[in-house]
Amino acid sequence: MTSLFDPIQLGDIHAANRILMAPLTRGRATDAHVPTAIMTDYYRQRAGAGLIITEGTGVSRLGLGWPNAPGLWTDEQVEAWKPVTAAVHEAGGRIVAQIWHMGRLARPQVTGRQSLSSSAIRAPYHEPANPYDTPRAATLDDIDQAYDDYASAARNAIAAGFDGVQLHGANGYLIDQFLRDGINHREDDYGGSPENRIRFMREAVAAVIAEIGAGRTAIRLSPNGETQGADDSDPASVFLPAARALDELGIAFLELRELSPDGTFGTTDVPKLGPQIREVFKRPLILNQDYDFAQGTAQLAAGFADGIAWGRKFLANPDLVERFRRGAPLNPDDRQTWYTPGPEGYTDYPTLVEAG
Repeated sequence: MTSLFDPIQLGDIHAANRILMAPLTRGRATDAHVPTAIMTDYYRQRAGAGLIITEGTGVSRLGLGWPNAPGLWTDEQVEAWKPVTAAVHEAGGRIVAQIWHMGRLARPQVTGRQSLSSSAIRAPYHEPANPYDTPRAATLDDIDQAYDDYASAARNAIAAGFDGVQLHGANGYLIDQFLRDGINHREDDYGGSPENRIRFMREAVAAVIAEIGAGRTAIRLSPNGETQGADDSDPASVFLPAARALDELGIAFLELRELSPDGTFGTTDVPKLGPQIREVFKRPLILNQDYDFAQGTAQLAAGFADGIAWGRKFLANPDLVERFRRGAPLNPDDRQTWYTPGPEGYTDYPTLVEAG
């Protein structure tokens, strides 16, 4: 029977095990979105993962509205990522960059610009000190520019030493804003029918594939339930054809972040689509959200997944793979330090060896 400790081929990437580190938004880069030395330590510590998927990494100034998150659109950013990827590889790991366009969730106080989305609909959950704006609906030129930005970020990722990229198509960000009918009210070829609403995703992925190859290209989707104001009236009608299109494009893997009624970071009563997506997406499928080791193992045994991605468990347990292997207890994560600067809650979580 396949084990989470067995190796897996994810497109062109050979992963030593099926325990992936999920992307986790952090805040340890500079104000100019340049990676810092502490990030090298952080990712090196977690190189035991079969594959590390980095924190969301901006594809452009317009697309990155999160303070102190890293980017991949300047030469300085590319150079600063090189020690990170080299450290992971020296430790025997593999790492891909999650390339991120936040769309309407890019706050103008960070970008200095009006945000962009599928439609001119403001995001909910306003923070008085740092509010969302009403985005402009993307023109065809804006859409073409977004494709160029994704492709450029992918090219820069390879130049920085990454093994590939994962497009962030989940959690209410730009790709998700085109996929879901709760936000996408367009009346052109990018809106209306499910076929039209998956077009932006399909063409963005194709642009990245043209730049770095399908075997180094992946994507993350969140098909069920509402996230950051993004929702759909009939998720199966759009996410099943989206998964089928991704299969035809030949991507390396698809990661699903799926909510549940009793989730610890977002909840929904909308049924998970993973089993149905599994029927139309025949390439490696990675599941994420609130699994423990036994539950993840069960997903593999049932044939519902080829690997499991863990986020907060990897945040607090740099040696998570070894802890799973030994059945050792896990460190709890400290939510208060998720987005703060410095080593606290970042590089100071103890390993089993350090804990004695």
